[in-house]
Amino acid sequence: MRRREKTLRRAGLALCVAFLAPFAVGAAAPSSAPSAAPSAAPSAAPSAAAGEPRHPDWIKPPRDVKQPERGARSHSLDTLFRALKIAPDVNSAKAIENRIWAAWMVSGSDTCNLLMGRVTAAADDKDYDLAIKLLDAIIALKPNYVEAWNRRATIFYLKKDYGRALADLREVLAREPRHFGALAGLGVILQEIGDDKDALDVYRKALAVDPRLDHIPDEVRELSVKVEGRDI
Repeated sequence: MRRREKTLRRAGLALCVAFLAPFAVGAAAPSSAPSAAPSAAPSAAPSAAAGEPRHPDWIKPPRDVKQPERGARSHSLDTLFRALKIAPDVNSAKAIENRIWAAWMVSGSDTCNLLMGRVTAAADDKDYDLAIKLLDAIIALKPNYVEAWNRRATIFYLKKDYGRALADLREVLAREPRHFGALAGLGVILQEIGDDKDALDVYRKALAVDPRLDHIPDEVRELSVKVEGRDI
């Protein structure tokens, strides 16, 4: 069992190195066509053993987020991200985060919106295979719909299929390097496969976008001591 865990960890680390190499904050170009994540990618890393530190929860969009009116997205995101960096308190930051999530949820397609509703229902029922099939269809219809890639990454993460989750996170960050949910998710996966150094780097990138992101400041403090021997 110990040998198998070491093999899985090495495979996960190798994939993360390949994932992170092109990233100078979103340097990778998005693929022009939709794709299912590669079947050869390594899957789950070993589950955390009892007594190991708990990692931050995967950051998901609020369930009750209201989508902006059609056409309102393009001119507001940059303004929202500037406001997010200087939000004076947690409540203000959360309100801005919710508006950003609302903008990301806009697909521009009634069909995609309908399918995304079914994705949510399938995920709630833990029917992850159905959720992935629905998301495959959405991505085929709208390959630049960032939140479809992010939602599929979330489902793959819940299935402990870290290889495919990483592949989809790469697509998210290539299209939207400021996606704090994807950056935080990448950090969670890196921690779970034991790569605390790169997890710390990714969490810091997330905080550069959203300084009041849930749980991440505490995680950065702890990892700073663990990785660098000092507090931030």
